[in-house]
Amino acid sequence: MSRSQQWYSGDSRNAYIHRAWMRRGLPRDAFDGRPHIAIANTASDLTPCNAHLTEVAKSVSDGVWAAGGVPLHLPVVSLGETLLRPTAMLFRNLAAMATEEMLRGNPIDGVVLLGGCDKTIPALLMAASSVDLPALVVPGGPMLTGHFRGQPLGCGTDVWRLSEEVRAGTLSQEEFVASESSMIRSRGHCNTMGTASTMAVVTEALGMTIPGLAGTPAPDSGLLEMAHRSGRLAVSLVAEDRRPSTVMTRAAFLNAIVALAAVGGSTNAVVHLLAIAGRLGVDLTLADFDRTGSGVPLLVDLQPAGKHLMDDLHRAGGLLAVLREVADLLSADAITVTGEPLTAYLSDARIHDETVIRPRSAPLRSSAGIAVLRGNLAPNGAVIKPAAATQSLLTHRGRAVVFDSIEHLHATIDTVDADEDSVLVLRGCGPKGYPGMPEVGNFPLPASVLAKGVRDMVRISDARMSGTAYGTVVLHVAPEAAAGGPLGRVRTGDPIVLDVPNRTLMVDVPGLESRPVAPAAVEAYAAPTRGWQRLYVDHVLQADRGVDLDFLTGAHGAAPTRESH
Repeated sequence: MSRSQQWYSGDSRNAYIHRAWMRRGLPRDAFDGRPHIAIANTASDLTPCNAHLTEVAKSVSDGVWAAGGVPLHLPVVSLGETLLRPTAMLFRNLAAMATEEMLRGNPIDGVVLLGGCDKTIPALLMAASSVDLPALVVPGGPMLTGHFRGQPLGCGTDVWRLSEEVRAGTLSQEEFVASESSMIRSRGHCNTMGTASTMAVVTEALGMTIPGLAGTPAPDSGLLEMAHRSGRLAVSLVAEDRRPSTVMTRAAFLNAIVALAAVGGSTNAVVHLLAIAGRLGVDLTLADFDRTGSGVPLLVDLQPAGKHLMDDLHRAGGLLAVLREVADLLSADAITVTGEPLTAYLSDARIHDETVIRPRSAPLRSSAGIAVLRGNLAPNGAVIKPAAATQSLLTHRGRAVVFDSIEHLHATIDTVDADEDSVLVLRGCGPKGYPGMPEVGNFPLPASVLAKGVRDMVRISDARMSGTAYGTVVLHVAPEAAAGGPLGRVRTGDPIVLDVPNRTLMVDVPGLESRPVAPAAVEAYAAPTRGWQRLYVDHVLQADRGVDLDFLTGAHGAAPTRESH
C-alpha cells in the first residue's frame, strides 16, 4: 500500500471523508493507487524573486499527470530576502519546521520543492530531509542582466558598490536612485553568485535536481521544460523509493563543497549545508569545508568574486561544464535523483566561453574555497571567502574598533577613530544576539577612510553577509558574543591578527578568556520574551552547527500520526 493509500483506501467512514473532500475535479481513479505528489511552492508577491514559481508549478503539475501521478499544490512559508524583517534567516527554521509538518501530515507519496530566494531552498531541503519522502528540487533561476548607461548591473553586488560610491562622494544620490529602475530586469533571483544562485548550484551538486538545471535563467523556456521533466521524475522517485537520504550522502555533501569552491559561492552555503546534513544525520563539520574546498581552483569569473553574471554562466556551459574541469575531485559514488552518479553527466559538458568559465589549466585563482579560521577570537571557527577579499589584507594586524550592535555601528561609523589599518569588529549579530544572524557582516566603511580612496578593510563579526557582497570580511564567529563567546570580550584598541594562510584569528591580549564581557555588549542584548523569537533564541545552535534548532536535528521520518477523525 502506498503512503497516500493509508488515507484513501477502503470503505471506512474516514476513507470516505478523505476521498469525498478531495473530489473537487479529481476523478475516482485518482485514488486507485496513483502516486500523489505535492508541489511545495514558495511563490509569493512578497518574495518577488519567487513570484514566477506559480507558472513553474503548472509545468511540474503537467509532468506529474503525464507520468500517471496526481499533482497537489501545497503553498508553504515563503521568505523574501529583501523585504522580511528583522532578517529572513530568523525564519528559515520556522519555514522548514512548518513544511516538514505539512509533508508528514498530508497524504502524499513524494514532493517537488520549488524555491529560489536565499532561504527557501535551504528550508525546503531541511524539511524534505527530516521527512525523507522521495523529493527533488526545481530552482526558480536567476534574473537576466540589467544595464544602466551601458554597464551591466550585478544584483546586490552593485547595490553595495554604488552605495559606497555615494558615501565617498564619487556618485550622486540622483544617479544612484536612477540606477534602481535598471537593477531588476526580469523575473528570477539575484543574477550574481549570491546565496540564491549558490544554493541552486550546491543543490545540483548534492544530486537533488535533474543535472543541468541549476542556473537556468528564470525567463528561459528551458526552465519550464525541466520543471515538466521534474514532475515526471517525481513519480519515478516514488516507484523506485529513492529518498533524500539515499541521494544526500556524505560523498554528495563533499561534492557540493567542491562545487561551492569552484564557482566562488556564498559563505551562507556553509550554514545551510551544515543544517541540511544535521537533519539527515550526515557527519559534516566546519572543517570539511576547508579540508575539501580550500584547494579547489576558482573557475567561474562571476560577481562578486569576478565580473560576469549568471546568464553568462548559463550560456558558457553551466555548472556541469565547471564540474567537468574538477571531475577528479568529485565522488563517483554519489548519485543524483535520476539514480545515476553526478559524474556520469560530465562527459558531454563543454566550456563555450573561457572568459566566463576558466579551464582548470588557467583558473581565476588556484585555490579559493571557503577558509575556516580558528583562534582565541573564534574557538569554534569563523569563515572568510578569500576569492572576494583583498589579497593584501588576508594577512593583517590592526587595532580593533568595536561596535556593540548594528544600530551602534550605523550611528557611529562615520565618527569613530579609525584608519585603513584598523580592524572593524561588530558583535551582537549572531543567531541569538540579533536574533537571527542577519546579513550585516559586509557593513560600510568609515567615511574618512572612503575619502582616502580605500574600499576595503578587515571586518569581523558574528553575523553573516549577503552572498552578493565582497570584501575582507570574517563571518560566523563562533561562539557568538551573546552566547558567551570571546567576541564579547574584545575592546577597542586590542590588537587583532588575521592570518588566512595559516587559518588563524587571534586577539593579541594575554588572558583574553578571563576578561569579563564588555558591559556595553551585555546592555545591547535583550532576549525576546515571546513567540517564535523566544523559541528560536532558547534552542538555536551556533553557526558552526548550521544555526538549526536543537530539537530539529536528525531525521524524523514520514510516518503519519494519529487519525484526525
